[in-house]
Amino acid sequence: MKAMIDACHGFFTLPDEEREEFKSSNDVLEMFNCGTSYNLDLDKFLKWRDFFNARVHPEFYALSKPAGVSEVSLKFSRKTRQVALEITSAIAESLGLDPSYIHHAMNTDRGFEILAANYNPPCPQTESAIGLPRHTDSGLFTLLIQNEMNGLQVEHNGKWATIDVPPNCFFVNLADQMDILTNGKYKSLIHRATLNNKATRISVVFSHGPSADTVIAPAPELLEKHGQAPKYIGMNYIEYMKIQLSGKSYQKSTLDHMRYKHAG
Repeated sequence: MKAMIDACHGFFTLPDEEREEFKSSNDVLEMFNCGTSYNLDLDKFLKWRDFFNARVHPEFYALSKPAGVSEVSLKFSRKTRQVALEITSAIAESLGLDPSYIHHAMNTDRGFEILAANYNPPCPQTESAIGLPRHTDSGLFTLLIQNEMNGLQVEHNGKWATIDVPPNCFFVNLADQMDILTNGKYKSLIHRATLNNKATRISVVFSHGPSADTVIAPAPELLEKHGQAPKYIGMNYIEYMKIQLSGKSYQKSTLDHMRYKHAG
């Protein structure tokens, strides 16, 4: 895990002209994109971060700089994917389903998986800036690691709680597609990233998701078992991600757009 954090630090401290070589469009299907969010968002809050997103499954994007980063990220992604698959089986069992149910329903053999990194240097005005604003993640769940600086906060009962993620540990963050699949049994976690004025925070997130062409809807087996009506409409995963990336769901999560009116 430390090697992955160090590799990301190496990328973010490359000269600007070298990082410019990797910039691409903001299309969700791009194998790699990176950029800087030191700009005003719609709510006039300054987002203070550098970032990259790399597709690592089913195809793996091999980042060429700095030296060794491709090997480190490949090893990390493969091992983390195995952890994600074990968690997926455990969630299925906890729901009274066959351990392989979610794997088959979500086509995880071709799962759309992304390795993302965020770099938040010390911010002189933390009261008017944010690392990442309030949001939920799009996939089934994410696995997060970070350096020694905290900054992740989750929303609980209308208040923000800072999460202490110990070294060499994952924080598992349930995401939107798991919420939809379980009809709200496993709820997507609302969270944000805060800043500090003392040291740089680096976080790395592995997003575990369905295949890009899978249509996700509440599992019929769970609806029948619990006598429930579906709370969400079904949607192709790639279309869901495009809506989320487009900004159309600003200040209202994409998940909220998917709710049937009767579900509130």
